[in-house]
Amino acid sequence: MAEKKLTVKEARSAAQQVVSVRENAAPVDEKVTNNLRYMRDKDREKVKGIFRFHEVPGGTMSFVYRAYKQDPVERYDMLDGEVYTIPLGVAKHLNKNVWYPINAHQVDEAGNPSKIIGRKVKRCSFQSLEFLDDKDLGNTLIEEVVTPNIIV
Repeated sequence: MAEKKLTVKEARSAAQQVVSVRENAAPVDEKVTNNLRYMRDKDREKVKGIFRFHEVPGGTMSFVYRAYKQDPVERYDMLDGEVYTIPLGVAKHLNKNVWYPINAHQVDEAGNPSKIIGRKVKRCSFQSLEFLDDKDLGNTLIEEVVTPNIIV
């Protein structure tokens, strides 16, 4: 199918319609604004915890973070195993968003290759030293704990 080419006049008319739709868009609901303000304030609350850098034990991780448009861009330099007091939003980010996927390829009986999404590997985590709900920081629990048999 051939695409229809617009004339300059038609293109300007279409652009003006888009602008007028945006200008006539409904104003932001006050309830939404209050909810956003509440979430931003909650994410700015300070929490104390231990930073764990799983990818490079004993190493330092540097990153910048900004969750909301009104927030400044902040730089964080964190050393594995150290105790930090950081905003709750940064702690959530470290526990939920810093990972990479491990993928694999598989060949079926017909010889067709397919991609398998394997698992997520966490690069770091933040273990809270304060009482918080698990839903606030994500899944920070260790899947398997191995303890040596100690004979007294």
